[in-house]
Amino acid sequence: MQEEFYRVRRLPPYVFEQVNRLKAEARAQGADIIDLGMGNPDLPTPDHINAKLVETVGKPRTNRYSASRGIPGLRRAQAAYYERRFGVKLDPDTQVVATLGSKEGFANMAQAITAPGDVILAPNPTYPIHAFGFLMAGGTIRQIPAHPGEEQLRAVVRAVHHSVPRPLAWVLNYPSNPTAYVADLDFYKEAVRLAKKHDIILLSDLAYAEIYFGDEPPPSILQVEGAMDVAVEFTSMSKTYSMPGWRMGFAVGNERLIAALARVKSYLDYGAFTPIQVAAAAALNGPQDCVEEARRIYRNRRNVLVEAFGKAGWEIPPPPATMFAWAPLPQAFREMGSLAFSKLLLQEAEVAVSPGVGFGEEGEGFVRIALVENEQRIRQAARNIKRFFRQSGALGEDAGLAHKAGAALKQENA
Repeated sequence: MQEEFYRVRRLPPYVFEQVNRLKAEARAQGADIIDLGMGNPDLPTPDHINAKLVETVGKPRTNRYSASRGIPGLRRAQAAYYERRFGVKLDPDTQVVATLGSKEGFANMAQAITAPGDVILAPNPTYPIHAFGFLMAGGTIRQIPAHPGEEQLRAVVRAVHHSVPRPLAWVLNYPSNPTAYVADLDFYKEAVRLAKKHDIILLSDLAYAEIYFGDEPPPSILQVEGAMDVAVEFTSMSKTYSMPGWRMGFAVGNERLIAALARVKSYLDYGAFTPIQVAAAAALNGPQDCVEEARRIYRNRRNVLVEAFGKAGWEIPPPPATMFAWAPLPQAFREMGSLAFSKLLLQEAEVAVSPGVGFGEEGEGFVRIALVENEQRIRQAARNIKRFFRQSGALGEDAGLAHKAGAALKQENA
């Protein structure tokens, strides 16, 4: 019993745990940590969704086991959303499964389709479950560029020619967590063409479909002709309706893949609590002004973040979508790396962010900043950071103190 179990052994150390531990210790000592790390929405769930939950809880028999693949009314509501939003028609009985959040959906899809040694193409950097779900299932990850462009498409072609066995599946995530990249239909068309040519499954994570800041909403890969032959798409209600703790999401698309996921799920769970599913259907079928309001709030927070942090001496590119900013490390701190910088920022400025290296080795040199505090707190974070930069010498020509601080932290972690 001394060795790690097989699936546990395949998982790398959880980078975020180091920052989380420091955050908990600081709070225990009374520090007022401004937490821009975890993407945990702070906005309240809309009243009409809560009301439907409460109403349903009081009805007879709703305390019983639910349906693993989702109650029929919820699957119909998701199909109606896809037709309304994307112009995509889905059969709610064969092409829609309700999941316990998109994360669970991805993990169980990996269990359903992956044999030991199967090659999965996953972007780097990316949300951890996109790779770790397949690692736990015995698969092998081949990394490809995260940006939705020619470089990624060329990397897929190389993988087809040089991977043994050939790739089984290709993970797409747009709008992307953590980078906030957004794909267009032209990219998706090329992805579908390559997938069909080389018999690759496409797994699209569209969790941030409704959190966007431009005029054009992000598309679904299922809008592409022929995509239904090779693709499954995962969505989540966590960010769209501020329902993260409710654990409600969906997988939709190719019937064979949806059937495989549904079969695996049938052995593992009885679905979400029925009142949650009923309330989720009410969210999808009801007024959508709450979604527009959430989008407006995130847009305003993004604007405040970019302006306030810029004045503090940290230039951050404005993200076009998601509730995250993908921020390059300030020049004076780049040598220390994203994990050491995140720890230093927590200790000296009382601001928590997520180290980019936690999303893959290509995330090194960046941190992810979540828009989960109000505008006043974001401005306070900027003031704390500016004070820290000034004290460290990072704002002056001589940034030696910043380098010394980073070297000391690296030595401490060695």
